[in-house]
Amino acid sequence: MIAELGFLVAAAVLVGYVFVSMGRLAAGPTTPDRAVALDTINTLVVATMVLLGAALGQMVLVDVAIVYALLSFIATLYIARYLEGGLR
Repeated sequence: MIAELGFLVAAAVLVGYVFVSMGRLAAGPTTPDRAVALDTINTLVVATMVLLGAALGQMVLVDVAIVYALLSFIATLYIARYLEGGLR
């Protein structure tokens, strides 16, 4: 009971950090700043999904988080390549 409450509190804190990162995403003066903010949001979403999966006993959320992390990583690579002018 207390462990689940701890997981939920940690997930709520991570969601708060997501909103802070969204502010950075909106206010970022340069495109690389926005890309880093987006990557941070993706990382926080993955961590929140893992925490909620552990708190609720739903291991399917952990599987979804792993797939989401992989897709997020690939998207970050493409964004970085685009910013460097590598896509033709």
